[in-house]
Amino acid sequence: MKIKLLPDYPYLYETHMHTNVGSACGRNSGAEMAAACRECGYSGAFITDHNWGGNTAIDRSLPWREWMTGFAGGYRDAKSYGDAHDMDIFFGMEAGFAGTEFLIFGLSPEWFIDHPEIREATIAEQYALVHAAGGIVSQAHPFREEHYIPEVRVFPEYADALETSNATHSSPLSQGHNNPSWDDAARELAARCGKPVTAGSDTHTTRLLGGGMAFRRRLKSAEDFCAAVLGGEDYILSDGRYWRRKDGEIMDLV
Repeated sequence: MKIKLLPDYPYLYETHMHTNVGSACGRNSGAEMAAACRECGYSGAFITDHNWGGNTAIDRSLPWREWMTGFAGGYRDAKSYGDAHDMDIFFGMEAGFAGTEFLIFGLSPEWFIDHPEIREATIAEQYALVHAAGGIVSQAHPFREEHYIPEVRVFPEYADALETSNATHSSPLSQGHNNPSWDDAARELAARCGKPVTAGSDTHTTRLLGGGMAFRRRLKSAEDFCAAVLGGEDYILSDGRYWRRKDGEIMDLV
């Protein structure tokens, strides 16, 4: 696919994407995922593989440093491609707690290596650790209902933002988890709580879905992304079908 970017928001970033290095459910390498994003029209992407609490591809019995080094392999592969093709690739993580998942942005693999205590952290402790280090937490697809999610649990008190547009729910190209009402519920929750919003595709293959966040400017770093989200910067969101403003207002087709 090729995304139709809106002229005022030419810099599009995928914020929820998996590789076959860090995620057991991933189907393509980091470089392959990055190349697909570039071809589709993205300026950059976060690699957010499943961590030890989710469907990780890395042996959980490994020593912590070795586990984290292996986990970051998909990101490093994607970043090598990005560096060679003027594309922004940032490190992220999807943290799992019995089916309830959170996207972590703004921290490096080295930070995680230096903070092994996060592996045993509760949802509240994870938020405190990430927030104190300057990163942000966005609860991923808060209202998704699937067999691997025992119950829907929302934790706006332990998240800086909520993922209110997930292209897996809405894109006409999606082959699973199709239910746009889950995103509607997330938008309503974000409005009630006054939380910033994020958008991504949750894509696991190079068959991209078109989700993400588009900015007026090119982002400088993962930390810059965090500052933009928390600072109320102007950006728009794609759910793979529509461009939306942060309040959920539909602007145009993707």
